[in-house]
Amino acid sequence: MISFLNAILYQEQPIIEDLEILNPYLAPKIRGVKDSYLDVRAKITGNKTVIIEMQVLNVESFEKRILYNAAKTYSIQLQAGEDYSLLNPVIALTITDFKMFEQFDKVISRFILKEREFLVDYLIYDIELVFVELPKFTKELEQLETLTDKWIYFLKSAKDLQTVPEKMGSVPEIRKAFEVADRANLNREELEDLERQEIFIQDMRGAMTKAINQGVQQGLQQGLQQGLQQGLQQGRQEATKETQIEIAKRLLNVLDVETISQTTGLTIEEIQNLQRGN
Repeated sequence: MISFLNAILYQEQPIIEDLEILNPYLAPKIRGVKDSYLDVRAKITGNKTVIIEMQVLNVESFEKRILYNAAKTYSIQLQAGEDYSLLNPVIALTITDFKMFEQFDKVISRFILKEREFLVDYLIYDIELVFVELPKFTKELEQLETLTDKWIYFLKSAKDLQTVPEKMGSVPEIRKAFEVADRANLNREELEDLERQEIFIQDMRGAMTKAINQGVQQGLQQGLQQGLQQGLQQGRQEATKETQIEIAKRLLNVLDVETISQTTGLTIEEIQNLQRGN
């Protein structure tokens, strides 16, 4: 974990020397499955807290959830009456299996507070958002050069590799990560849970794509009569709501109401109405 975080957060410089896992990840059963594979909080050198999450579905309000989790982790450090000087920095590291920022091609992006007009940094760097967008990483195995390249390649390709490539195995930490990720280490029940999880994720992606395409097509047809711009906008809005409802209906017998709400963006009341058949 130290090697990985130094590579991603500090351009492979050995800034992090020690690390304490605050909440080890436990794989959920299918009924409680989340839209993320990884959820870890760790305290690193300098009393910084790192939140690590790997997100596989681009769900409604995901960008707000990232900011909320970072702000919450920052604020709960203090007990009532304690001094603000006791607050320590928080880094939210999010690895996505989809593109979040279409405006640029950078695989790793970093966000901090800045003055809007002059782009001057805020006086402290206590909250930082770091993103690794896996679809933007297109290097093949023979093109890997840096430790950062190798770690990102591992994140993107480990599930498809049967053995550790020689070029990757030269890094002890990555070899160890391969061993941990090896499906052969899972028992039958864990393997079945993982397979159901992957099927669930693929189904949700398919449902989203289908609903969005249908909504946009409908918007285009209406746009011929009302104006293309208005039609496209309406199509996107209808697609979003229809997608949320369609996915929520498919999850009613699989997930709890709170998890469905987090996954689809619908309110708990809306989901309860779906349960009642309203």
